[in-house]
Amino acid sequence: MILVAEELASTTDARWCLDQYAANLERLFPEGFDQSRGNKLEPSDVLPPHGYFVIARLEGRPVGCGALKRLDRRTGEIKRVWTAEAVRGQGVATRIMAALEEIAQTQGFERLRLDTNRALAAAQAMYRKLGYREIPAYNDNPYAHHWYEKRI
Repeated sequence: MILVAEELASTTDARWCLDQYAANLERLFPEGFDQSRGNKLEPSDVLPPHGYFVIARLEGRPVGCGALKRLDRRTGEIKRVWTAEAVRGQGVATRIMAALEEIAQTQGFERLRLDTNRALAAAQAMYRKLGYREIPAYNDNPYAHHWYEKRI
């Protein structure tokens, strides 16, 4: 059974998840992925009430993560959604998104935004399935090719 819960982004498991996220993007992006180039995420960026971080666990082991960062009083940004290869296709990312959306609702957000790279077709399909609509660019992330928003 996969459980998703809020945790600090500074923990060992959170850092491991974020390192796996970066390594995955390094493999998938034709231009590679350099965390220092754009849209950085520091653990302090996702400390309540400015942000939130969740980890998905299977039998206690971390198998996914996601972050919610406050852009303004009513708008949050979903970042760093990652799922371990061994559990892909089992709905882990959808559960992570649901947990982040639930946190956003309880914190009074009215809309969520996110960006993604053209190489992440499965992520784009999931976002559309979850009700996110493509919007014009709202940030200058050098790795983003698509931007989405959802009213909650």
